[in-house]
Amino acid sequence: MLLKDEVEMLKRVPIFSRIAPAKLKLLAFTSDRVSYNAGQVLFHQGDQGDAAYVVLSGTADILVDSPAGEIKVAEVDINSIVGEIAILCDVSRTATVKATSRLEALKISKEHFLKLLSDFPEMAVEIMRVLADRLNHTTSELTAARSRQNQQQPVSTH
Repeated sequence: MLLKDEVEMLKRVPIFSRIAPAKLKLLAFTSDRVSYNAGQVLFHQGDQGDAAYVVLSGTADILVDSPAGEIKVAEVDINSIVGEIAILCDVSRTATVKATSRLEALKISKEHFLKLLSDFPEMAVEIMRVLADRLNHTTSELTAARSRQNQQQPVSTH
């Protein structure tokens, strides 16, 4: 893919939408283009967070280890970003990301990602929106799961 095509794709990603094309060109140039087949893992829960990934095409599942086994907590598709939590919080990966179809992504190193955030405060605001959205979704799902669990428990009549 040509650099100008990658810049056009990056402009469609909400967190990069307000960044100047010249900066996006630099981002595309300094990032690695990576490809995965269905079933391949981008990274595992517990891995060191060294990069964020912007999905250019394809889909992937977000999987979390639990005592009952691996649980699918979300799906990602084109224009999504994954892997940024480990970078922002300086923690190990909080989930495994596995491609569910042929997937193309731009792998942005921790160093470049953090530099972008400092250069473009509006990008930081977009990242906060993405994370707040995820938190809201997770809270809703947790509330629904706990509600179902409470309805299944017998009520004591003492």
